[in-house]
Amino acid sequence: MSGHSHWSRIRHKKAVVDARRGRAWSKLARAITVAAGVAGGNPDDNPRLRLAIDKARAENMPKDTIEKAIKKGTGELEGARYEDVLYEGYAPGGIAVMCQAVTDNRNRTSAEVKKIFERAGTSLGATNCVAFMFKQKGMIAVDRQRADEDQIMEIALEAGADDINSYEQVFEITCSPGAFESVKNALAEAEIEIESADLSMVADTEIKLDMDRARKVMRLVDALEEHDDVDAVYTNSDIPDDVLAQLANA
Repeated sequence: MSGHSHWSRIRHKKAVVDARRGRAWSKLARAITVAAGVAGGNPDDNPRLRLAIDKARAENMPKDTIEKAIKKGTGELEGARYEDVLYEGYAPGGIAVMCQAVTDNRNRTSAEVKKIFERAGTSLGATNCVAFMFKQKGMIAVDRQRADEDQIMEIALEAGADDINSYEQVFEITCSPGAFESVKNALAEAEIEIESADLSMVADTEIKLDMDRARKVMRLVDALEEHDDVDAVYTNSDIPDDVLAQLANA
């Protein structure tokens, strides 16, 4: 792991999302619809759907909105047909970017994402131009006030976690996708509240950025995340907490 918390990035993104709650709900509903369409509407048998529902609940999405999104995915209600699309490219300075989108019109979304990259002075790349640099991992953050380090380590490692890092505000647990639900359930059984939990694409190695390069990278990331069809954006940048804080408050 790099010397800063993945949770810091999540907080930065959450600040953007909180300012656009309606848009956030729309994206979460589409994620639920796609997950239900891929593997059915029962979250007990569909881990992707279960994760999407958990995210929606964390953003206080109404129960009936969640249920409608599931029914659209299973075909019980009419609605647009969505698909997953992955875009790869580079941010200014050669930073690798992976952009996951959910769209009902691949051509429209591709053209609009391409324009966002071009406005940033860079361009989309070919398939797998950067994807090979990333691996999917479960990332779980627990507030330091919720448990002590020894307790977190014992519970998480026994449940299959790969690593636990301690930061100023959180313990950050890293695990394989296969151990993600096991670690979450173990924490829940111990009545330890989770600040965030997600399956993320994590770069094998990261490039540390100064303020100028970080500003350019985050400008592109924020522009992509503001797009209605974009679900998540990942980079191989290492932005120190103090720099990220300055960018968040700018």
